Amino acid sequence: MMLILLWGGLFVLTLVTLIVAADFFIKASERIGLAMGISPFIVGVTLIAVGTSLPELVTSIIAVFKGGATSGIVPGNVIGSNITNMALVLAIVGIMGKEIRLEFDVMRVDLPMMVGSAFLLLLCLIDGHFSIWEGGLLLAGLALYLTYILALSREGKRNAMAMELEPEEREALPVFSWKDPLILLVSGVVIYFSAEYNVRAIIELATILNIGQEVIALSAVALGTSLPELIVSIVAVRVGNAEMAIGNILGSNIFNIFAVMGIPRLFGEILVPPSILSFSLPAMIVVSILTLFVLQDKRLTRWEGWALLLVYGLFLINLFSGEVAASAA
Repeated sequence: MMLILLWGGLFVLTLVTLIVAADFFIKASERIGLAMGISPFIVGVTLIAVGTSLPELVTSIIAVFKGGATSGIVPGNVIGSNITNMALVLAIVGIMGKEIRLEFDVMRVDLPMMVGSAFLLLLCLIDGHFSIWEGGLLLAGLALYLTYILALSREGKRNAMAMELEPEEREALPVFSWKDPLILLVSGVVIYFSAEYNVRAIIELATILNIGQEVIALSAVALGTSLPELIVSIVAVRVGNAEMAIGNILGSNIFNIFAVMGIPRLFGEILVPPSILSFSLPAMIVVSILTLFVLQDKRLTRWEGWALLLVYGLFLINLFSGEVAASAA
């Protein structure tokens, strides 16, 4: 019991540290980018999607470096985070926002690309093996998505997600400070070591509790690393910018599949646990299609938010009931 409390406490502590350090990293990067004259659109959109997915990325890279069964955390982390983003974060956005009407056309690229990336991941993992070439294919998808973002920036579109500054704010862009690179360096080091010990805590808890590491990744790690998306989305809804919150969710899911699966594969083999193929990956496909139907009319209602929240609850119940059955067998 003491070991469970010890490793459980370390897991929570490192996860919180990881999220806080990622927040400092994101804000310092944003200030540096704006001070250097980089478009607020590019700084905002890329940092929203990339920055809020930073905990997933670092945790996955550390897991691959450890090798063996530990690398099974990677697909669990990606799939669990995406399901959490769609069925929990989007649900809370819908419930808090009552009825959200979108101005930008999510069916143009973002929503189809999110669903398409989910099916691409299915094709990459369906044989139980994730090759270096398949990792490269996902990274090519990331390059395509970033090219699309840059194209939109040049066109001056998608202001809801662009975090564009008001004219008076443009005159007060942040001045470059020596503190920001230092914050970037320190927070990066903290992120690395937090992820290192977070993965170690996952391994120990999985061993003590006799459950699969991918189950912890699909539930606790996925929920914890999705907290940046949740926090950003809640703040966006409260200030009346629910569109940015939805864009954050879609962009983060695309980045998770393309980068958080693709980049760690460059550092080593990634194990694909059988439970991922039999339940979690199909569940992500179903939730992605459900999200497509919910948002295709450019509207998100409160009852749709409650429906998504119910789906998330059913996902967790099936995840843990399946693990209990497997352990009993």
